[in-house]
Amino acid sequence: MSYKTLSHFISALESAGELVRIKEFVSPHLEITEITDRVSKNNGKALLFENNGTGFPVLINAFGSEKRMCMALGVDNLDAAGEELGKILRDFLGPKETFFEKLKILPALKDISSWFPRSVKRKGSCQEVIMETPDLTKLPVLTCWPADGGPFITLPIVHTKDPVTGIRNQGMYRMQIFGPALTGMHWHRHKGSAHHFSKYKELGKKMPVSVTLGGDPAYTYAATAPLPENLDEYMLSGFLRKKRVDLVRCLTNDLEVPSDVDFVIEGYVNPEEEFIMEGPFGDHTGFYSLADLYPRFHVTCITHRKNAIYPAIVVGIPPMEDGWMGKATERLFLFPMKLIAVPEMNDINMPVAGVFHNIMITKIEKSFPGQAMKVMTSLWGAGQMMFNKIMVVISRDVDLSDYKAVAREVTQMTGPLQDIHFIKGPVDILDHSSRHFSFGSKMGIDATVKWPEESEGSSSNTFQPFIDTLVLQEKFPEVIAVNETFLPEGISLVVLSVKKSRTSHVREISTEIMRQGLIRDIKFLLFLDSEVDIHSPADIAWIAANNIDPMRDCFHPVSDNGTSFPVLVLDGTRKTAGFDGFERDWPNIIVMDEPTIRKVDEKWEKYGLGALVSSPSRKYRSLILNDGAMVHEGF
Repeated sequence: MSYKTLSHFISALESAGELVRIKEFVSPHLEITEITDRVSKNNGKALLFENNGTGFPVLINAFGSEKRMCMALGVDNLDAAGEELGKILRDFLGPKETFFEKLKILPALKDISSWFPRSVKRKGSCQEVIMETPDLTKLPVLTCWPADGGPFITLPIVHTKDPVTGIRNQGMYRMQIFGPALTGMHWHRHKGSAHHFSKYKELGKKMPVSVTLGGDPAYTYAATAPLPENLDEYMLSGFLRKKRVDLVRCLTNDLEVPSDVDFVIEGYVNPEEEFIMEGPFGDHTGFYSLADLYPRFHVTCITHRKNAIYPAIVVGIPPMEDGWMGKATERLFLFPMKLIAVPEMNDINMPVAGVFHNIMITKIEKSFPGQAMKVMTSLWGAGQMMFNKIMVVISRDVDLSDYKAVAREVTQMTGPLQDIHFIKGPVDILDHSSRHFSFGSKMGIDATVKWPEESEGSSSNTFQPFIDTLVLQEKFPEVIAVNETFLPEGISLVVLSVKKSRTSHVREISTEIMRQGLIRDIKFLLFLDSEVDIHSPADIAWIAANNIDPMRDCFHPVSDNGTSFPVLVLDGTRKTAGFDGFERDWPNIIVMDEPTIRKVDEKWEKYGLGALVSSPSRKYRSLILNDGAMVHEGF
């Protein structure tokens, strides 16, 4: 279904019991974030902050549950939209052997043509109010986390156009506010708008940019979707809402935007202008992304509808609202990936703890040896899947959302010496652990049923795990704690927390542990820093996947006679220049400051949110080694 306005969506949420209106004054500076973090991590409702010091209410956590994500997309469940998209693709791309089969696609063609965006020669409701002097400080822009570089627009839809082909692009790139009419434009080098920017730079021309906020939630979701290059995001919006998007021309540039959004921020980027230092920013990885240079966006005009609503999102340590947007993408794009890249794929799952790109599990119909590697390389070459860091491929019928069952399958079907594969390639620019900015390595785990050709030298699928924890910690006091509780569940993984104090410390410890026989017949050893809760599976996955560059940090200890032990060691500790030769800056984990936590505790009853919910940040405070966004060397 389509929503006429963002207010229409809010009314639907309220009617479904999915929204809380907060009338108490709440500051956009940290306070909204702290409230939202507590609500989001406890499966709470969407929040409408009606009193924030500006004339515009703030809507947040609107996508923060499966039910609300489905409402936003107008479907009963997240698989439904993917199945419908799959049917359309099958109808059009499948073989047509007879004339009558070709005729059958005509009704579908009529539907699709009705979803194409169209230009209208009138002003839109988004242009009902024109600011006399554009001033971003009049909007309730959030300062989300204590070490953020400033306030950031967190849910913008950024519109650009290829200067040669005229093809438009909509993307979502955070925008730091530097003044009433100046922001940064944080588009990554791999994104569509960055490609447009490069072309404008080659032509020596200023680049028109328009940013919209609000409107039908389908617009917001489509801007985040991993569409192929040159495919219009408003086609996806039209498909989701079953109604075309009406586009109106901006007032100070030649770009077009949806007529019914809440805000339009028009302007330009000058490719010849010096970049501005943008950030830090508490990002969806759960770590700060550190300050760097990005283009300047100059605002020439701000318009908005009457009674406009300001939409926002807060990201940080998972789970948070953005996890449900990721789940929608996972379900919606399963069939297109199957159709285009991996026809043998039956299902995929991207755990929320993997923050979209770090971990992917895929289930395939296996029909030949080496097929798991074929699937890995196919997916790593498919659009934004190039950012994936750890890919697990299984072939038996396992529920991919049951992560313990997946872990047992990996344990049973994987030989650490022959079924783990590494490759170098592009990584997300938010990957702080890669040796180089946006370039690192990936690990593929082949947990499929092996064919005879793949079984030479493979280890047994049965194991009798042994670990002498008392002696291990006695001989290696730097090992602070050991979690061996996965073993009785049939998962051949031991997690150790360690306090590193010298170069190659983890490699040295793990090698000696194996040589002395303190651990035997265990396939995976994971080392984490001593501050990490090694008994929380979600935290283990989140921290470890963020902190490893697989080719550097995953290895097989070597015995005295030079052979490799059949175990994979993963060094998920923080990397430093002193101990690891790591030359990049390492970011801090995101937590709220104590004054804001206490402020929200004291005001909680006034928010109308029920019983007091404790701050998630208190759980993670022990992971913070110093103030600020960056870990100082020496910690």
